[in-house]
Amino acid sequence: MTDGKVRINKHLDLSRLPTHIAIIMDGNGRWATRRGLPRNMGHKAGCENLKKIIQHIYDLGIRYATFFTFSTENWKRPKDEIDGIFNIVRDYLNEDAEQFVEKGAKIMVSGDYKKLPSDLVSAIDNIVEKTKNCEKFTLNLAINYGGRDEILRGVNQAIEVGKPLNNQEDFSKLLYSADIPDPDFVIRTSGEMRVSNFMLWQMAYSEFYFTKVYWPSFSPRDLQKALIDYQGRKRRFGKI
Repeated sequence: MTDGKVRINKHLDLSRLPTHIAIIMDGNGRWATRRGLPRNMGHKAGCENLKKIIQHIYDLGIRYATFFTFSTENWKRPKDEIDGIFNIVRDYLNEDAEQFVEKGAKIMVSGDYKKLPSDLVSAIDNIVEKTKNCEKFTLNLAINYGGRDEILRGVNQAIEVGKPLNNQEDFSKLLYSADIPDPDFVIRTSGEMRVSNFMLWQMAYSEFYFTKVYWPSFSPRDLQKALIDYQGRKRRFGKI
């Protein structure tokens, strides 16, 4: 997290912000390629931007934020790119651990992160433990995460305990996100208009926003623009 206030757009109503915002951070590689840079430079720039956006979400008073950090499908990428992403995430978690504690920010992880390199697993375990009692803000990082895998995992857990699922709430308690509300608002950057196996169960009634801006260039002002769009919608949840 970083410090530095951003001017609030006069059209943004701070009393009607989503409780939980989820972001698919897309376009790091293309951002770098367009600048003649290696793809991992795009991931590094994306991580620096992640810090800015997390800080702005925190400053706005939004209670929960989920970021799609590394998917189960991302293992198909070149090894040097994967290693670069892991190094960036590990360094970020190690360097910012104390800041999260100071600001009351709890870190949780959605995904089978135990399959990641041991040094990254240690960094995740460390920051999750350090921030477990923080209550002001919750940052959920989806790492080695896939929506279908999460649902399958929940079904298998239900079978193992032999307890019938009487309602949707029972099943939700078996997911990685059991302790946080479903996302109200989902943003995807880079111009792609798909969910890419992200929080498939949780997004049943989320509002969506797609922007052509690549993630490293997605600014706090872009976030405010998206939130203003969100506030112009009427969420009916199946009602009239």
